[in-house]
Amino acid sequence: MGFEGDEESDANQVSTRSRFRYNSPSVQVGLIGLVCFCCPGMFNALTGMGGGGQVDPTAANNANTALYTTFAVFGVLGGGIYNILGPRFTLAAGCSTYVLYAGSFLYYNHEQHQAFAIVAGAILGIGAGFLWAGEGAIMTSYPPPHRKGTYISLFWSIFNMGGVIGGLIPFVLNYNRSEAASVNDGTYIGFMCFMAAGTLLSLAILPPSKVVRDDGTRCTNIRYSKVSTEVVEICKLFLNWKMLLIAPAAWASNFFYSYQFNNVNGALFNLRTRGLNNVFYWGAQMVGSVGIGYILDFSFQSRRKRGFVGIGVVSVLGTVIWAGGLAKQLGYSHEDLPSKLDFKDSGSDFAGPFVLYFSYGLLDAMFQSMVYWVIGALADDSEILSRYAGFYKGVQSAGAAIAWQVDTHQVPLLTQLIVNWSLTTVSYPLLIILVMLAVKDEQKGDEASANPASVDKDSKPV
Repeated sequence: MGFEGDEESDANQVSTRSRFRYNSPSVQVGLIGLVCFCCPGMFNALTGMGGGGQVDPTAANNANTALYTTFAVFGVLGGGIYNILGPRFTLAAGCSTYVLYAGSFLYYNHEQHQAFAIVAGAILGIGAGFLWAGEGAIMTSYPPPHRKGTYISLFWSIFNMGGVIGGLIPFVLNYNRSEAASVNDGTYIGFMCFMAAGTLLSLAILPPSKVVRDDGTRCTNIRYSKVSTEVVEICKLFLNWKMLLIAPAAWASNFFYSYQFNNVNGALFNLRTRGLNNVFYWGAQMVGSVGIGYILDFSFQSRRKRGFVGIGVVSVLGTVIWAGGLAKQLGYSHEDLPSKLDFKDSGSDFAGPFVLYFSYGLLDAMFQSMVYWVIGALADDSEILSRYAGFYKGVQSAGAAIAWQVDTHQVPLLTQLIVNWSLTTVSYPLLIILVMLAVKDEQKGDEASANPASVDKDSKPV
């Protein structure tokens, strides 16, 4: 199975004058953003309520542990699977598992049995590995080299709009249940409908050979890889010094979710307020991704300097936000939880914790967008970047699997915060070293230069 010549001919015949061509990078990145809006965006809203919308977070914690354990394996393998199967099948297979996961909590609402949720979580980990490896390859390889930050912020904004809408679903459906323990059935059904739509939408994603940039160059022109090739290349990632420098940032990038969702949003706010908070948490992600995307693409002419400045901005902001979290965390613990805050009834007491939770969302988007930008700056080829993105998601998921069990075993909240803060802080100097050694400044003409596969016999861009 491969990209045949008739596909190449189709791409050649399409005008590149319109940025909103179906086969343009902006449209394709927008489409993968919509897919993630419907699937992981809704999953994030479900998880962000704390305990998957249940009063007892044990089932959700165990399901998430199973999820991220299989995700850690298939995240790494996902890049190779994407290179073998191509985007449509890989993404559709991955998206379908999100519907099953949301359905398992609908079942749990009635039967209170964890087994289905845990199995669904493990299956979702496999599907998420497929989806995110494909997403990473598309988001980092389809855009032109000098605008990767802009396209990453475009994707991140669309994707996190899913969290915003997903946060509104439980907020609206549970508005009159301020003292309710668990969300109602309609909440889970709403999530499932969005996730099913995302599965269908994933079939609209084009393979790399059909995507043509505005300068006429193709993103890549490869045949689908072989299993043996991918096994060898994936194994090499664990000895790749670039990936070893990325690993601490990957580990940290989802490690803080269990703390923020369960022990900030879940511990401090009542049910309907948690839904409202998620609207702003994921909205903050949209703001953060746009801000860091601008810095990484437009702040300086030198790409390396933009990388240094972006990492510096995120590190300073991260230090301030985690320090604010420390100040709040000193006031409560597992054994001494405060009264639940309500956005209507708690007055000024609501403001500080709300701003803190909003800031956590802002930092998350800026941190992950920064890491994706660095990964995208390491190569332009879809095959290579799919493996890099898969490695990133695999390590990220291994950290998340441990983090959810850390919370399940009631590790002191102050300890959780300090570990989260330390992990993100350690990653900044390593990313600076990576940019210094591996990221090159664009040369004049780079934008218009085509890779060998996308140049015809007369050396003209197609």
